[in-house]
Amino acid sequence: MAVTRRAQHVADTRAALLAAARELFATQGYAQTGTEEIVARARVTRGALYHHFKDKADLFRAVMEAVAADAAQTLVAHEMGHAQDHPSEPWDQLRHGFQSFLDVCTTGDFQRIVLVDGPAVLGPGSWDALVDEHGHGLLAAWLRQAMDNGEIDELPVAPLARLLASLISEASMYTARAADPALARREVGQVIDRVLAGLRKS
Repeated sequence: MAVTRRAQHVADTRAALLAAARELFATQGYAQTGTEEIVARARVTRGALYHHFKDKADLFRAVMEAVAADAAQTLVAHEMGHAQDHPSEPWDQLRHGFQSFLDVCTTGDFQRIVLVDGPAVLGPGSWDALVDEHGHGLLAAWLRQAMDNGEIDELPVAPLARLLASLISEASMYTARAADPALARREVGQVIDRVLAGLRKS
């Protein structure tokens, strides 16, 4: 019982730190957020922070991964619901999914934490790693379905998925960093859909 209570306390402390840091990073940005604010918001000690994380950047990395995972889960659930409510072929579902992802890029803490501060704090490879973890497998599966369904030409799935992931990745960065994200979202959405339409069998 004591071990269980200890483990729960450790888990609760980590969760409190992640929640506090996520809120502050999203509203203030990484550079403007100090560790003193984070521990005060989480109601834990500085020692607790450094017990769980090496430094502020390490904490930010964990927050960024959590935000990306939440966004991926939300996006998948949204697209599954859309597919049930609006039955369509796999390729059309994939095109809709691309547009839904662009919506994610202009809303909530995903934009600030993952797309703006993430590459600046952790390097450009941090975003590429998240795309690898949460995007390539799902994208490749949908492409395979579209090919099997005869909607697009039979092409090597791995490089096609990689190239399309790079396309949506660059589009998300462009949208998030634009002076007018709403306008950028509309324009880049038009461009991406036109590019994807070119893959459709005539």
